[in-house]
Amino acid sequence: MIKMQNLLTILCIIFGLGGALYVNYSVPETWVESQLQYQTFINDQGELVYVSRGQEQIVPEQTPYELSPLNQKNLDNSAAAPKIKQQWVHFTGTDSGPILLKADFHYGVWSLLPAFIAIALCLITREPLLALFSGIVVGAFMLGKFDISSDVLIPNMATADAASILILYLWLLGGLMGIWAKTGAAQAFAQMMSTHFVKGPRSAKLITWMLGVLFFQGGTMSTVLVGTTVKPMADKANVSHEELSYVVDSTASPIASVIAFNAWPAYVQAFLFVPGVAFLATEADRLAFFFSSIPFSFYGIFAVIGTLLLSLEITRFSGGPMKKAINRARLTGQLDAPDASPISAKEMHEVTVPKHYSSHWLEFVLPLIALIVIAVITFVTSGSPQIHWAFGGALLLAITIALGKGMQVRDMLEGLGTGWKGVVVASVILMLAITIGAISKQLGGGIYLVELLGAQLPFWAMPVILQLMTMVIAFSTGTSWGTYAIAFPLAMPLVWVIAQNEMLANPEVFMMICFAAVLNGSVFGDQCSPISDTTILSSMTTGCDLMDHVKTQIVPASYAASLAGILWTLCAILLS
Repeated sequence: MIKMQNLLTILCIIFGLGGALYVNYSVPETWVESQLQYQTFINDQGELVYVSRGQEQIVPEQTPYELSPLNQKNLDNSAAAPKIKQQWVHFTGTDSGPILLKADFHYGVWSLLPAFIAIALCLITREPLLALFSGIVVGAFMLGKFDISSDVLIPNMATADAASILILYLWLLGGLMGIWAKTGAAQAFAQMMSTHFVKGPRSAKLITWMLGVLFFQGGTMSTVLVGTTVKPMADKANVSHEELSYVVDSTASPIASVIAFNAWPAYVQAFLFVPGVAFLATEADRLAFFFSSIPFSFYGIFAVIGTLLLSLEITRFSGGPMKKAINRARLTGQLDAPDASPISAKEMHEVTVPKHYSSHWLEFVLPLIALIVIAVITFVTSGSPQIHWAFGGALLLAITIALGKGMQVRDMLEGLGTGWKGVVVASVILMLAITIGAISKQLGGGIYLVELLGAQLPFWAMPVILQLMTMVIAFSTGTSWGTYAIAFPLAMPLVWVIAQNEMLANPEVFMMICFAAVLNGSVFGDQCSPISDTTILSSMTTGCDLMDHVKTQIVPASYAASLAGILWTLCAILLS
């Protein structure tokens, strides 16, 4: 068995490297236009500006769209790569504001090669570090970047996103979990919850589900906060780590797409502009369109309902792998499979309380309250929760309480070191996941999949096709937000053209259905991808093996996605 696994691993790597070199030397780029409209306004200095990443940016002089070298007609007529990659343009004779025109490229089906290699190796070896690094090397070779450290790893790891991951998940989260392990706060909290609230696996999972719904901001913060909160009590209640990581993961992004009072609408609306479509003309119009489409977010709704059913011990739609994990935990007490390799160190979950130190559950709860309060206050005041401030404040409070109760500085530093050591591997995996996601986007795999659709499809098939396409993109890149940036600027104009060609009675409703399919298909792909940050963090904070989490989660998630696809098709036929 091991020899066969090693042989498949070697063959997969050889195929990936051979394909990458072939693409680099023999396959030309195919260039594609994409449009992005920001809400522009005149600032106090009289300059035309837009807001990007919270900062005002000046809109430069605009070129007529038909004269831009980046419009699709000119890209098709040019034999060489465009000299510029983006340009502000305007449509002559219309009242629409300026558009940021971009040119991206792809290599056809070869653009999917790095993601294919990474995911295949994850499944073969169950070693995400090897899988992700191999995918990065394959993608780098395709782009002609043969010095992996200087050309790929250092540029991607020297970004603000990479630094944010190191500070948040290595220093702050790792330090907080290490302090809790040293003070015994997590175990004291679990004991208190078990005495007063948690009476078994069902109540432990219900509390997990309710917390996931409560923290409807979604994304990594929800995953980390819920996972670290519930793990001690869920372990004590004999909940398998596969169950726990599924509930944590499936109430993060899915609930954020349904209870959308968060950062999602503001981010997504910038990608929804379609020339000539009145109900998507302004930022206010696009935000209203987002919220009007929420009733069609069937996958998000079914995913949250599915985790509720699992929490109530209704396992009919949980799938065989999940049922096996449940039976193992209930009958043997083993929270992980025998061959599992959790990506957080065992030291993270061991009690190392110094002698004469008295643990109390408030040492766990008070830092959590501080974390939530800081996140909410900064969200209200700035429009975006300052996650680093929130976790930093929680860590500082946890340290202050420990020292105030008499813990020695040496013991406190030992706890911090244990926590940092426990999340090193997970942090490296996250860094590599960001890198392969950036390479996959640069290679244009998502753009190729969107182009593959064509415009000759029956309108009623569009929602499911868009769902499947975005599922593949997000699964391959490990990001839902990155998929939105790829899919929406290409998919929404295509949907509008089909609605006009088919002369649909309710084109706006049809657009909402297709929009929801893209939004939810991306959430599914991100949630189930082994290279997604939320998937990795769900596994890390709950102590689950990454591939065990992926294999057990994908079955119930696929049930929800299949039902959503059926309903989108029926809605397209009956309501459009």
